[in-house]
Amino acid sequence: MKKIWFAMMSIMLAFSTSAVQFTEGKQYIQLKNSFTNEPQVLEFFSFYCSHCYQFEQVYHISNKIKKALPTDIKITKYHVDFLGPLGKQLTQAWSVAIALEVEDKVSPLIFDALQKIHTVQTSEDIRSIFIKAGVNAEKYDSAWNSFVVKLLVEQQKKAAADLQLRGVPAMFINGKYMIKNDGLDMSSMDAYTKQFADVVEFLLTQS
Repeated sequence: MKKIWFAMMSIMLAFSTSAVQFTEGKQYIQLKNSFTNEPQVLEFFSFYCSHCYQFEQVYHISNKIKKALPTDIKITKYHVDFLGPLGKQLTQAWSVAIALEVEDKVSPLIFDALQKIHTVQTSEDIRSIFIKAGVNAEKYDSAWNSFVVKLLVEQQKKAAADLQLRGVPAMFINGKYMIKNDGLDMSSMDAYTKQFADVVEFLLTQS
């Protein structure tokens, strides 16, 4: 009886494993050239992008994916500068946020200011958001003009160029796979979010 039980469990585990397999070309694309050899989840976004706003602020997909990831893997978020009149300034501001480790504080405020209340027209408006988030004005100004922030700006631009990025939101796994949003289960937001996280988890295990 015990042998039969173990055999049934083996079959169930095998079925469970195969059930989470995904297909190249459907849920993800394998890139021709690898961007990095290190395990990573790299997300590109723009504060001007309405889909990015929903992805981050309405459905909180990044946070749900983050919870499903192994503890040693984090999501790195890069801002693109090719959207909107202040795209370059917002990429620099995002670099300031990374340098000061205040991404979670300023991101919702910048998204709301651009997507909901439309109060960002100048670089000074962006600066005001950081101050509203609790960042010291002098600290912000110092970071804005720092060598570290300049490096971060170039790092984000180079990554987008190396991956030949054309649109956002976009997520890349291990520098060699890109998630295909249109290939995921769209039957409900819960199904979409779960499958997105499952695909990320699956691709992290691929060599």
